[in-house]
Amino acid sequence: MRMATYEYRCLECGRFEVRLPIGTAAAVHDCPECHGPASRVFSSPYLSQVSPATARARSREEQSREAPEVVTSVPSQRHRQPPHPALQRLPRP
Repeated sequence: MRMATYEYRCLECGRFEVRLPIGTAAAVHDCPECHGPASRVFSSPYLSQVSPATARARSREEQSREAPEVVTSVPSQRHRQPPHPALQRLPRP
């Protein structure tokens, strides 16, 4: 069963989190400290835990919106990889 973290706010004790199965969170939950009613708080999901490669790609994409890299010359010829041997067996027009 998939679990989600839900956030609640108690007027006396402050915010706390509860892990429950997805879709089962009630609008009101008992505070773990004072056992009073706490209302559910809708917050943004925890998205900051992405891989470094994904974070770099997102950063580069965001930068390219405002200041795209400009190509000023033709790239140098690199050693070209030979085609895959299976491509030689394909029919030619």
